[in-house]
Parts: sequence; structure tokens; C-alpha cells
Amino acid sequence: MNNMKKKVLMMTMAAATLSAIAQQPVDYVNPIIGTNGMGHTFPGACTPFGWVQLSPDTDTIPHNVNGAYQKNAYEYCAGYQYRDKTIVGFSHTHLSGTGHSDLGDILLMPAVGDVKLNPGRANHPEEGYRSRFDHATEKAVPGYYEVMLDDYGIKAQLTATQRTGVHKYTFPKGKDGHLILDLVHGIYNYDGKVLWANLRVENDTLLTGYRITNGWARTNYTYFAISFSQPVRDYGYKDKEKSLYNGFWRRFSLEKNFPEITGRKIVAYFNFDTANNPELVVKVALSAVSTEGAVKNLRAETSGKNFEQLVEAARTDWNNELDHFEIEGTPDQKAMFYTSLYHTMINPSVYMDVDGCYRGLDHNIHRAEGFTNYTIFSLWDTYRAEHPFLNLVKPGRNADMVESMIKHEQQSVHGMLPVWSLMGNENWCMSGYHAVSVLADAIAKGVFSNVDEALAAMVSTSTVPYYEGVADYMKLGYIPLDKSGTAASSTLEYAYDDWTIYQTALKAGNKEIAEAYRKRALNYRTIYDTSIGFARPRYSDGSFKKEFDVLQTYGEGFIEGNSWNFSFHVPHDVFGMIDLMGGERTFVQKLDELFSMHLPEKYYEHNEDITEECLVGGYVHGNEPSHHVPYLYAWTSQPWKTQYWLREILNKMYKNDINGLGGNDDCGQMSAWYLFSVMGFYPVCPGTDQYVLGAPYLPYLKLTLPDGKTLEIKAPGVSDKKRYVQSLKLNGKVYDKMYITHEDILKGGVLEFKMGASPNKRRGLSPEDKPYSLTNGINK
Repeated sequence: MNNMKKKVLMMTMAAATLSAIAQQPVDYVNPIIGTNGMGHTFPGACTPFGWVQLSPDTDTIPHNVNGAYQKNAYEYCAGYQYRDKTIVGFSHTHLSGTGHSDLGDILLMPAVGDVKLNPGRANHPEEGYRSRFDHATEKAVPGYYEVMLDDYGIKAQLTATQRTGVHKYTFPKGKDGHLILDLVHGIYNYDGKVLWANLRVENDTLLTGYRITNGWARTNYTYFAISFSQPVRDYGYKDKEKSLYNGFWRRFSLEKNFPEITGRKIVAYFNFDTANNPELVVKVALSAVSTEGAVKNLRAETSGKNFEQLVEAARTDWNNELDHFEIEGTPDQKAMFYTSLYHTMINPSVYMDVDGCYRGLDHNIHRAEGFTNYTIFSLWDTYRAEHPFLNLVKPGRNADMVESMIKHEQQSVHGMLPVWSLMGNENWCMSGYHAVSVLADAIAKGVFSNVDEALAAMVSTSTVPYYEGVADYMKLGYIPLDKSGTAASSTLEYAYDDWTIYQTALKAGNKEIAEAYRKRALNYRTIYDTSIGFARPRYSDGSFKKEFDVLQTYGEGFIEGNSWNFSFHVPHDVFGMIDLMGGERTFVQKLDELFSMHLPEKYYEHNEDITEECLVGGYVHGNEPSHHVPYLYAWTSQPWKTQYWLREILNKMYKNDINGLGGNDDCGQMSAWYLFSVMGFYPVCPGTDQYVLGAPYLPYLKLTLPDGKTLEIKAPGVSDKKRYVQSLKLNGKVYDKMYITHEDILKGGVLEFKMGASPNKRRGLSPEDKPYSLTNGINK
């Protein structure tokens, strides 16, 4: 491996030769991409879709202090900032690329010297148990992380199974070490987040316990079992919040060598004889059900396996997932591609024990029969491309995710599918009820077959009157701005969601429900002000908002976006939207202006989710509502413009660099957009079986489909200059449509793109070449 490649990929791997690494897809994954700034990813150890995501946390910025929000907390959504110089410890649960956060459960930190039970400050790490580190000693690869803790001379190595985090600490020769277990630490922490913690020293090599937290996941139960490779010599703890009542426990000396530890702010320590035995392997299994479940998970996934074997198992798991693709490209392009693929397989996460038991939304214990239960559904983001991508490459997993969502609805006291599901809780983040899109897309593509069960859950979800303006929406056809601050964007989102219910009702043969939701799918029309050609919020009396700024995000009736971007959010009826905007000529002009305009800084300078790096003109790629917009030229007489702008976006927003993502990855959505766009097509309207065509980014790509068939995508000579599609053949036959179907992809074969430096302005112009639209226009 040459020096440049080492610098680019920043990784080595225990228990594997360099020659073996060089031939594997994991060699091209750079887990450091996006760890700084907006990316909010983490460089730690996990397995595909694993519950445990073991990673270093580099600071302890609280979400709030006495109720006052601490703005720097946003930078620690994943617990890790590349610019930081110290590591606080290694915690077992993280979110990948989200704009809000939680977790950071069960933090461990090895140390030597005096026992310190507080983390200390970043600029004075010696005050606490944290340690300085140098990026030169960091090594990251899927399933493995390594770093040297400089203040202690301890080498830390991490790996994981689905439910277990595995630590290997090598202490300096001749020094006894200890391990801190901090049950107060958390991401987006605040005083009082930990409702209760419990720890039992079962014997000198096994701990069990739990903690209950009140965060983004309002009531989160995290049970754990921790095994040590060598016996604990002695131990103790401190409860940083003394209970005002202690009953008759006062008869014991609780804080040292007492096997039952409980309280609200527990920090424990465990001493080991590392002077004589410098290696300590720690295995931490999680469960949301019980400590018994955690012990079962621990034994099932790690029993009889040493650290190196577990590292190799994690590596094999990742290679089995990543080797569905074979690509040609530069080292940076390969790093970006496989890293994006890696990001699509971090969340959602398995959320059940090895015996199928899991904690449901009702906080009762359920058993998953015939499916795997998942959590972490960031659906406002992931319905757009992440779940459609899984339908294509991991349909079995996505079918289980759909079943998990339906079980969520059945356990919900509101009768609602998840909006943003997190660790057996609904956190209600963002707008819409986009789980219906995920269900509809899985049904449209033949991934999920229980249509009646899905339709019942969809109808129930979309008729809860007290959910964000639904009662007014059903009555008026729109949400009034005087009732909701996101009235306009939510109306647009509901209209699309209702279209997916219409499609599912057609599949179920229920004409009555289909017609009702077809009408609801046209509700987007109610908020278009044809005098300006943009979506505009209305009040209860029917009047449009006055003094309206189409570039402003705040106070204009849209969530995390402005009217310029959100007005294009009618993926199910593009021709109808074109008419409302003033016809095709005006529509194309608006698209052109969106990508080429200068957006003044005042429109995003105070927005955590949008920075200049997220923008191409006024198009906000760093936030999801705009992700389909570059493909909308396909419905016009100038589809070649999609090919131009896609290459611009791909080049600017995705780089093999610390700041390599132009926005939050949001549980794989940004990465799934990249992967689809690199292949040359994108699911503009999930719920159809169509992908809208753009242009390939790489000269060659081969996708091995779930049934073993292959799809080859060839674009010889494609480059920044030769970005335009001259012609396309599907299995040797000329193909002029602006879309390809899921069925055609599953058949396998070859897509052959002929590329050139000038656009072919004659392709894809006939009506039959255009992608799906609910109507042919407002009055057609």
C-alpha cells in the first residue's frame, strides 16, 4: 500500500495482511469522512445495522444548562469532533449524521495512576479521566478502531458484534490500571437526564446493570452485561447526587467493594493487576429487555472468541455487505463510494435480543416472530433514498424494517406509524408521516406483501386529528399558518404521503380508500399562489400570508427549507406542479435560477443545518427536501440539464476528506443519494416502481443483485467534461426513456451510456419517455 493510499484511507487492520486488505472493499472505506462540522458521523466500530456502535467521545458538551440550550452541543451529535485533542472515553451507542441527538450509553475509559471520577476539561485533561491523543495513532476501518491514549500510555482497540462492544486495552508495562465506568455520561446530556442507574458485581469478571434515561428517546432502557478477561482486584463508586432517602442500606459501607450499586449519577471504577498482565479485554453486551437478555447476547455473540477473531468477524460481515458493488475509479472515488455504502448500513439498527425479545413502543416486552425488529427511523430524511436503496440491495432487511414500523403502529396509543423512532420511543421529530412512503415503496417494488396490514396502518396514521394540523388539513385541504408554523411544508408533505396511500389502496383493490386519498394527494394545489408561482402558506380564512419572502426559512411556513426549494416538493404530480408554477418555460427558468443564484448569507447564517458548504446556488443539498430537485428537468424539454447539475453536486458535496459531506448524512440519506446518482438514476417518487435517469459518474459499475443477477453500468470516458448522455442502450437496445423501472433493474443486464461533452437535446422528449405524474397538468 503506497503512502498516498495510506494517507487517503487512514487505516490498517489487526489480524489481516496488507495484501489481503488491498483486495477488499473495506480497504476503500474511510470512516473519518464527515466526522467534523456538519457530517456528525463517528469513526468507531460497528457491524452492519448493528445496535452497538462503539466509538470515542471527545467532549461532554451538555445539551442545556438549567434549561438554556448550549449551541456547541450540536457539534457533538455523534460524540466525536475531529478537531478535539482529548478523548473522554468510549461509549456504545451513537447516531450517524443526525441533526439532533441522544445516546452515548455506557462509557468506559481505561487509565493508570490516581483514580479520577470526573471527565475533566478539554483544556485541562489532567483534572479528570480523559486523555490527550494524536490522530497519527488513530486507525479506522469498518468494524475496528484503534488509538493511543497519550496521557496513560494505553493502547485502545475496539471492535463490535451486533449487540456487543469489545475493547482491548494494553496498559504500559509495570503499571496497574483501572477502568472507569461512567453511567452519567451521555450525548446531548443535561442535569437529570439519567433517571436511574443500577450496577451489580456478579463476580470478579462479570458486571450487569442498566440505566434509564430521559432524552430524545423519552424513556430509554439500556441493560448491559460486562465481562473482563482478568479478575477485578477491587472496585468502588461515587454517586454524584446523594439520595435524600437511603433506608436501611445505611448499615453498609456502600462505596467500596459492595456488589450492589445504584443511584442517579453513578461513576464506578475497577482496579486490575495490569502490571503483571497488561492486556485487558472488555466485552459489553446491550439489551433493552433485561440483564438476562444482555448476558444471553454476550454469550451468543462473543463466547469462545478472542479479540482478533471478533475483529476478523466484523471485517467479514462488512465485506459481505460491501462486495455487492464493483467499480472503476480513482482511489478518492472508490473511498467516497464505499464509504457512502458503509453509511447506508449503519442505521436503522437491530433492536432485539438474540432470542427475538425486544421492548416495544408500549414499553412491554414483545417477541419478533418471523422478522428482525429495528429502530432508528429518521423517516423525514430516509424515505427519500435510504429505504429505496435498501429495497434495491437489501430487500430482506427493508422488509423487516417495514414490519417493525407496522408493529410500532400497533403498539402506539395513537395508532401511528413511526415519525422518528428511537430505541423503542417515538420522538416526534420533523413533519409528515413518511413511514407510509416506506411501506408503499416496499409494496410497489415487491419487497413487502402484506398490503392489507400496511394499508390499515397507513390510514390510521393519516387520520389522527391532533397530529400537526391533520384535522384542518382534512377539512380545508391545507394546514393554516395560524395553526402551525410549518403549515406550507407540512401540507406539501402530507399530499405526497397521501398519494402513497392512494397507490397502496389501488394495490389492495380498495377503490373507496384509493379515491379518497387521490383527492387528498391533490391538496398541494391549495397552497400554490399562481400570481408568484410558488407555494405560500394560507391562514384559516383562506388568505395567503402577506409580506412573504420566498428565500427565507424562518417564519414563512416551512421547516428547514424555504419556498424556493419546497415549492418543488410535489414528486407525485410533477406536471401539475409545472402548471401551477406558470408552465414549462417558467418552471425551467425557476430551476435554472435555483441552481445559479447567489443566496445571501442572511438566509442561512443562523441555521444549524445549513451552511455555505451545503449550497449550490440556492439549492440546499445539505438538507433533504431538495434532493429530488435536480432530476425534475426530466419532465421538461431540457432533461440534459439534470446531467450537468448532478456532476456539479457530486463534485462539491462528496469528498474524501474530514469535511467531506456537504451536510448531515442523516442516517444514510445523503449517502444513498450519492450512490443512486453515481449509478445514474434516482427514486424521485418512492411509491412508484420508477427511477429517474441522470448520468453515471463512473466509467464502470457492477451491482450484484440479491438473487445473484448482475447489473453492469458502463459509461466509457465519462468525466467532468464528458458528462452528457448521447445515447443509452439497455441490453443492447436503444433506450430513450427518462426513467428505468425496478423490474428492469432486477432482470439484470447491461446499461450502456455513450457520453459526450455536449448535450443531446433530442433524447427523452416524447410524452411516453417521461416519468410518472399523477396528472398531465392542472386542467388535463
